[in-house]
Amino acid sequence: MTQEVLKTMRSIDDRIVHSLNTTVPTASFSSRVDASQTCKQLYESLLEAHLSRDRAIKTCIARTSEVVSQLREERAKDSDNMTTLRLLRKEQTKLKLMRSELNVEEVVNDRSLKVFSERCRIHYMPPTVQ
Repeated sequence: MTQEVLKTMRSIDDRIVHSLNTTVPTASFSSRVDASQTCKQLYESLLEAHLSRDRAIKTCIARTSEVVSQLREERAKDSDNMTTLRLLRKEQTKLKLMRSELNVEEVVNDRSLKVFSERCRIHYMPPTVQ
């Protein structure tokens, strides 16, 4: 998974403020739009996007971890093979990057949910996660 793919997948979070401004009415227009339904749909879209990205990142971490393990085994058998060493370093770097993306994901999700809560709290309260 590349940074560009994650950037594309995070577009709903990047546009959360715009989405809220264009779909959740101000008090003067609240009679024309069902704000609770709009907020509910937006919340469900956010949640789906967050879960999808989380799964994608964790799948990449698992696959890259397997590759790193295999390369470590190869290195143990032939420690002088420079190609294996280079590949191992490359995969370890990729693994670190993917793990750091989990932290980025947490920040992005928290920010989006905070903005959502500020704008939609009077219209829609998401179910509590148990």
